[in-house]
Amino acid sequence: MRKTLGVLLCFAFCSSLQLPTLGQSNTAPHLEKRGSTTQLIVDGKPFLILGGELHNSSSSSLEYMKPLWSGLAGMGLNTVITPLSWELVEPTEGHYDFALVDGLLAQARESHEKIVFLWLASWKNGMSSYPPAWVKQDTKRFPRVVQKGREIEVLSPASADTQKADARAFTALMQHIKQADTDHTVLMMQVENEVGVLGDSRDRSAAADREFNSPVPAELTRYLKSHHDSLYPSLRALWDEAGSKASGTWPEVFGDNPHADEAFMAWHYARFIQAVTAAGKSAYDIPMYVNTWLGEEGGMPGNWPSGGPEPWVVDIWRAAGSAIDLYAPDLYASNFVEWCRRYHRDGNPLFMPETRGGNPGAANVFHAVGEEAGFGFSPFAIEDDMNPKQDLAVSYRAIQGIAPILLEHQAAGDVHGFILDKQHPDQTFTIGAYSVHVSLDSIFGSHSESGYGLVMATGPDEFLGVGKGFRVLFTAPAQSKTRVGIAAIDEGAFEDGKWTPGRRLNGDENDQGAYWRFDPRNVSTEKVKLYHYE
Repeated sequence: MRKTLGVLLCFAFCSSLQLPTLGQSNTAPHLEKRGSTTQLIVDGKPFLILGGELHNSSSSSLEYMKPLWSGLAGMGLNTVITPLSWELVEPTEGHYDFALVDGLLAQARESHEKIVFLWLASWKNGMSSYPPAWVKQDTKRFPRVVQKGREIEVLSPASADTQKADARAFTALMQHIKQADTDHTVLMMQVENEVGVLGDSRDRSAAADREFNSPVPAELTRYLKSHHDSLYPSLRALWDEAGSKASGTWPEVFGDNPHADEAFMAWHYARFIQAVTAAGKSAYDIPMYVNTWLGEEGGMPGNWPSGGPEPWVVDIWRAAGSAIDLYAPDLYASNFVEWCRRYHRDGNPLFMPETRGGNPGAANVFHAVGEEAGFGFSPFAIEDDMNPKQDLAVSYRAIQGIAPILLEHQAAGDVHGFILDKQHPDQTFTIGAYSVHVSLDSIFGSHSESGYGLVMATGPDEFLGVGKGFRVLFTAPAQSKTRVGIAAIDEGAFEDGKWTPGRRLNGDENDQGAYWRFDPRNVSTEKVKLYHYE
């Protein structure tokens, strides 16, 4: 469908970025605090995104997408994360084409899939390759970032004209989605993609230099002061080492160093994207997030997109507005657990729009949704391996079976997920009255190389577990006068929410009652019943 919109909405919506994001009373998808975590609520119920992100260009063609949907569904996905580019939505200024949007919605519905759209507009991976040609060619109206004395193909986040044009298009898109998507196929929106300046720590244009040597906005220094003790440690140290000043230029407040440059760029990207997000929410208020190309804490900004919402500058993004609901890591790093902790902090729920699939993803998803109460997980380039027997697909189907119970226990805060290997062979945690020790499985001289899963209590002496390659030892509290034994272990599956038991595993399968074991060869879903004796 093609339509021309004249004056959409005045930019009064940008005058206030304080939009409600939690506990909404409407029926649109939204984030809601439930118990000890924040969950995505869809049609009144918590929803766990078991997703996959497509390659950048796959969804630009409906014909290309047609044969993919069945394979995606066959992998156990319930959500497809896919781009929508500004250039295809607004090919000429003020003229909007939503045929692709409508086609993708129709295809997703036919395959019983949900969608998270990525708004690839002013920036993608630190560059500006997705704006329409009419934006790219007008460098006076839409100025660029300058590096080494020359303009590069990166739109300046300090440009009011660029922000307004981006926001107008995004508002038109959200207005259309609200009208076309009454069954809530679209769950969330990502605004831009992996923003920041690559190749230098900041923009070196004359306008940026003037801004850098002008006073830091008072709302930022007020935020730093009022949130001092909860600031990310390295940001707090950066500000404190420069004297914790309440006013001054960027070098005076943050020091004359590349990290001050990164703070400066973070503020400008944040103000721009907070405004675009607020504009979109004025048309249709569903959860919206910003993703991050991860850098190296203490390293050199510009080796990663400088100014993006890295953990150490997320506080600057928050000071710039509150329209953005959460900040999400594109997590390909090997220290998966540590990066999860860096983002699942200070009220920021964990959602992972890009990460590794295959065997690493099959393991990591258990930690993300179990230990960190994440509400979504989505490996990139998901269409590259749509084998329903591959490891990620097996993990997804197992988690999908327990999803309603898992979501309840996320809210209760009594579920634990874990990833085990030779460097991290065991973990111990407490659930209810029990100390729970999980370790790599070992029996008859055979040792697991890796293991992963999650465990939760379903009753005073009953537990549910999912995963492979680990074993569990339960211990009563030190003050208890009784010991703990295994009464019975049943493997099984949930079908339409009802437990269907399979084998009773009370022989070698539980090491003659010594451990609750999960075979390293296959992901299994099991229940255990404990008993006490003196």
